[in-house]
Amino acid sequence: MKASEKYWNKNLTYLKYLLFIWFIVSFGAGIIFKDLLNSISLGGFPLGFWFAQQGSVYVFVILIFIYVYLMNKLDKSHGYED
Repeated sequence: MKASEKYWNKNLTYLKYLLFIWFIVSFGAGIIFKDLLNSISLGGFPLGFWFAQQGSVYVFVILIFIYVYLMNKLDKSHGYED
């Protein structure tokens, strides 16, 4: 396998895991587990409502920073750094 194929496969692996986490947080916490999470309050609002309205956006932004970190590390390991 060529170095560029390894690089691309690792990139896709990162994307799969990060998108799976985002799916679990946005769809799972906001829709599927909302009744369970609504028994917990955060700032006066039910936690299920909070995840549906704001939590998934916060997690998405955090995942963007994680992706940037992982890709910078991958770039350095494959000699693509600036």
